[in-house]
Amino acid sequence: MSRSEPTPSPRRQELLEAAYAYALRSGLGELSLRPLAEEIHSSPRVLLYLFGSKDGLISALLARARADELAHMQQVAESRDGAEGLRPIALELWRWLSDEAHQGLLTLWVESYARSLIEPDGPWAGFARDTVSDWLALLASGQPAAIRDTEAALTQRTLVLAVLRGAMLDLLATGETARTTAAVHHQLAALG
Repeated sequence: MSRSEPTPSPRRQELLEAAYAYALRSGLGELSLRPLAEEIHSSPRVLLYLFGSKDGLISALLARARADELAHMQQVAESRDGAEGLRPIALELWRWLSDEAHQGLLTLWVESYARSLIEPDGPWAGFARDTVSDWLALLASGQPAAIRDTEAALTQRTLVLAVLRGAMLDLLATGETARTTAAVHHQLAALG
């Protein structure tokens, strides 16, 4: 096994979960191995062995965050009770996004998205692009199959995504749930 490949082990998974909980509280931008290792009852040496490098650890944490996001998004898709259309799935997605319980994940997502744009070749590579694809796919699942692949349907999904993400950023910055929710509902009302 090369040093760049992660070492699969229960200990690696345990430390990944602990590091993920730490990242949800503290972010990844200023991640330093020594404080992280101390917090999760490990050592920098063990982390480097299990993840190959600090970038390897960040990559594993981003993959873990994306898996968490995708699992939540799948729950959103399944919670529509058969409701058809883009509006019901967008409203359900907003309900999830505006739930204070998800603030840590969303803050980590915003940080990772921005870093992916600033540092496109590091461990953040592709994170922003991949999450756009993930969210557009979720929104597409709410559109009738007959129109899903049309340019108009893609444009509509892109607009809804822009509204949701803009409102999410505003909500994270201000904590003003009522105002941002009213704006989202107003914009989504146009979808019929």
